[in-house]
Amino acid sequence: MISIITITWNNLNGLKKTAKSVQAQTCRDFEWIIIDGGSDDGTKDYLPTLSATALSEPDRGIYDAMNKGIERAQGDYLLFLNAGDELADPQVLQHLYNDLHKENFPDFVYGPALEGRNNHDPVTKSARGIKFLFWGMPTHHQAMLYKRETLGKIRYNLSYKIAADYELTCRFLKNAKTVHMTQYPICLFEPGGISQQAVKQGRTEQFDIRQNAMEPADLYTAGGSYGTSSSPAGFVLVRTREAALQKIKLHRTKIWLRFC
Repeated sequence: MISIITITWNNLNGLKKTAKSVQAQTCRDFEWIIIDGGSDDGTKDYLPTLSATALSEPDRGIYDAMNKGIERAQGDYLLFLNAGDELADPQVLQHLYNDLHKENFPDFVYGPALEGRNNHDPVTKSARGIKFLFWGMPTHHQAMLYKRETLGKIRYNLSYKIAADYELTCRFLKNAKTVHMTQYPICLFEPGGISQQAVKQGRTEQFDIRQNAMEPADLYTAGGSYGTSSSPAGFVLVRTREAALQKIKLHRTKIWLRFC
């Protein structure tokens, strides 16, 4: 079973859009968990009309709400679909279940995402191989499935306000043995989220995460087919000499500063 976790705060219209997408799924083997931050826009009255496990109370931000969702999840896989986001089409969950069985239930599943544009058709954003994790998320957070057993006690680090999803993904993939990348879009991402509103802070946090989550002498690269299939070598830890790594870090730091 897949646990769909939706967080929301004063976004009733966005939640209704997400609900329509979830309710349209042809595969019904999922649970839907909604974490509301104590909205006062009518969300509380709307929640009881949904077939979902819902909680409405103040929280310490989006990642605190996501952690609450994780604690309540019972599914084998977690999919984070925030209010306003949608599944790409009514067959997405069925496609995912087919892939999970075919690929022998990998630890991590991710794929392309559709990006909404005002008054225009959505565009497809391709997913990147895990070997590029150093440079950022391989796809939108809403197009990733985390195996709950592999996630274990890993939770979002609330010290990061923008890039906690990146930090969690880096830590999660240290434990992941098998990875599968789908060829079809998983979500329709609604633009305008916090990561797009605070780009500079997000870059700063990502830089800090690279220095910590990938330290001190561990360089993460994808093995086999570079994280695009669920082979046992889907994610391999490669150790290099400290001097070589420091040279790589210096080069990447210069590139990062150039784009700030």
